[in-house]
Amino acid sequence: MPRRMMIVFNPAAGGRRLRRLLAALDVMRGLGMRPEVAETTCRGHATKLARDAARDGVRTIVAAGGDGTIAEVAAGLSGSDSALGVLPLGTANVLALELGLPRSPARAAEVLAMGRTALLHPGLARYADGRQVLFVQMLGAGFDAAVVHHLPGGLKRVIGKGAYVLQTIREMPRYRFPTVSAELDGRREDAASVIVTKGRLYAGRFLLAPGADPHAEGFHVALFRDAGVLAAMRYGAALPLGLLPRLRGVDLIRAGTVRLAGIGVPAQADGDAAGGLPVEIGPAPRPMRIVVP
Repeated sequence: MPRRMMIVFNPAAGGRRLRRLLAALDVMRGLGMRPEVAETTCRGHATKLARDAARDGVRTIVAAGGDGTIAEVAAGLSGSDSALGVLPLGTANVLALELGLPRSPARAAEVLAMGRTALLHPGLARYADGRQVLFVQMLGAGFDAAVVHHLPGGLKRVIGKGAYVLQTIREMPRYRFPTVSAELDGRREDAASVIVTKGRLYAGRFLLAPGADPHAEGFHVALFRDAGVLAAMRYGAALPLGLLPRLRGVDLIRAGTVRLAGIGVPAQADGDAAGGLPVEIGPAPRPMRIVVP
């Protein structure tokens, strides 16, 4: 059982997430744990809270939220010896599904109480202006990133995953599908959209890269070759059927380093807007420990 634990939570996330957090806390306290709860006040605050807690010697820092919150906490822990814990309270919870973490607050709390860890190998995106973004699941460039950039936050809180479907429909007629130029370990490839992923799954339980493993080094890069609305509709229809990795016009290539470029192409990292191209992607300086079942 971890000696010290801090849970990072966004109080503006809504009443349902708060109730799920309280249920997890009840289980932890019943097991004799006394976790601290730190509330965020703005975007990026979770990173600072996690970094400060790691410096203070907190051994496990838990992201209570979705993939964006997890990525922020992971960024704060990068380079430290503290372990990342996850209470999956978000919309998609892709990393939690990838690692087999239970969705139930009570069962997730039991996993955290056990304190078993494994190594996670995050990716690090470096931008031309010197900014760096750590991601634990994926970085996308192109159409999916445009959906994330223009997704109203209030809509996501109200209808959850349906907000992405609605925004995808809105985005199709106005996105111009500019070409993304990808260098994969120095090899040049062109595509309409690109997803650089650490894991198998995308947008929830949907299969994208069957051979990927977040515990392993390197990336799987999904190249969506075909541009336009009809191609986007075809990719979208194949995703929930598990057919996307085998679809014509989709290529999966392994790479250790990736450089993406393209005029006017947006990027997203772990489901949050992450500026635009160009960007260079490689491994984070150090792997980190994450609490697993």
